[in-house]
Amino acid sequence: MSSIGAKLSRNWTRVGTRFLPFADAATAELPLGRLFRLSLFQVSVGLAVVLLIGTLNRVMIVELGVPAWLVAVMISLPLVAAPFRAVIGFRSDTHKSVLGWRRVPYLWMGTLVQFGGFAILPFALIVLSGDTTGPLIWGQVGGALAFLMIGAGLHTTQTVGLALATDLAPQESHPKVVALLCMMLLLGMVGGALTYGALLAQFTEIKLIQVIQGTAIATVVLNTVALWKQEPRNPALTARDRVHPTFRQAWETFKEAPNAKRRLVALGMGTVAFSMQDILLEPYGGQILHLPVGTTTLLSALLAAGGLSGFGLAARWLGRGSDPYRLAALGAIVGLVAFPSVIFAAPLQSIQVFALGTVLIGFGAGLFGHCTLTAAMGTARPGQIGLALGVWGAVQASAAGSAVAAGGLIRDAVSYLALNGMLGEGLESQQIGYSFVYHIEIALLFATLIAIGPLVRRPSVEGRTQCSPDFRFGEIASHPLSLPR
Repeated sequence: MSSIGAKLSRNWTRVGTRFLPFADAATAELPLGRLFRLSLFQVSVGLAVVLLIGTLNRVMIVELGVPAWLVAVMISLPLVAAPFRAVIGFRSDTHKSVLGWRRVPYLWMGTLVQFGGFAILPFALIVLSGDTTGPLIWGQVGGALAFLMIGAGLHTTQTVGLALATDLAPQESHPKVVALLCMMLLLGMVGGALTYGALLAQFTEIKLIQVIQGTAIATVVLNTVALWKQEPRNPALTARDRVHPTFRQAWETFKEAPNAKRRLVALGMGTVAFSMQDILLEPYGGQILHLPVGTTTLLSALLAAGGLSGFGLAARWLGRGSDPYRLAALGAIVGLVAFPSVIFAAPLQSIQVFALGTVLIGFGAGLFGHCTLTAAMGTARPGQIGLALGVWGAVQASAAGSAVAAGGLIRDAVSYLALNGMLGEGLESQQIGYSFVYHIEIALLFATLIAIGPLVRRPSVEGRTQCSPDFRFGEIASHPLSLPR
């Protein structure tokens, strides 16, 4: 019996590694159970993202009648904290404490700030709904403060959590560990979208407040479980007499990496291209295709499912030695198919075409995000993991926040012109504002492909690929960080 059990265990291990792209991310230093527990902080981030960008923006625009530009500005308020992700990552790299922890204090404070934002949000929505006699401005101020606090907590938790994961895992498994954490973010989005869609199928204001309160409690529980006994205490590493470079010195060192500016430009441009639709996708389904709240909330699940597929295929291809920027370009090309599908869903009045476009947007964005993040990890110098992840996150979050705000403002402005006949009789439709934004995203995807071009490895004569002379993925100076083959 023992021999049969051993044989079954070996076969199951082979099957799991083959069909689960991140199963081999576990190591002796970071077992799979501990890694999955750590990844719970990404689940809490996913829940918050779906609630803010998916459910609340639809409810505030359609059910509460809040102008789309105001909702766009509120959702983009986390942009204010996004540039500080680089500083947060650097500070967690060089934190000084007698307790010997570098990452845990920032993880815990980020959790508390995020919880505080969720605690304020229901009261702001009550005022915005008009169910009180108080002035509307207090609801707008409270909503802005809540969104800002939630965003600041998200940025802090996510940046430092990714850095902690890379601290605990050996260098050769860093790319797959980070990819697993990003996959858990998407799983959190899928689970959140399905849960919120079911709970809000019969929409009431009370149910919405209960959903927000439940998300606040889930945030604290998930993050507490995630960080519990994860980071070992090392007082020597956080001693006050330990010499660390200043942020300016660390930033100058980071900028010395070849093609550093081009990589950040490509990341920012591609992120904007995929993110302008974030605040518009569900209202588009509600106003143009006349879908109910529960159905439009499920769009976030489709978007996340597409992203999950993109992460899985990217991890598989990168594990075989594929060039990350070539795959990122493939993600942009998928976007060039996705956005026309969403545009044509309106004249065709086809929910199926709309759903297909939504899935493809998620797939292209997931492929693009995974590959650019893995490439960023490959250029991190020793002792700068937090800074590298912080810079990537700062650019990505800033670009996404700017895109969300711009998407709402452009949609409102173009819709106003169209509905008032200023664009001609043939364009007097609510759809024109949405379509204009989607066309801008298509143009930005073409620009992203132009920016990525010089970063892609050139094929050699032997049929293999080789890096350009000024950049070798997974290697910088004398510090190799190659992907597992």
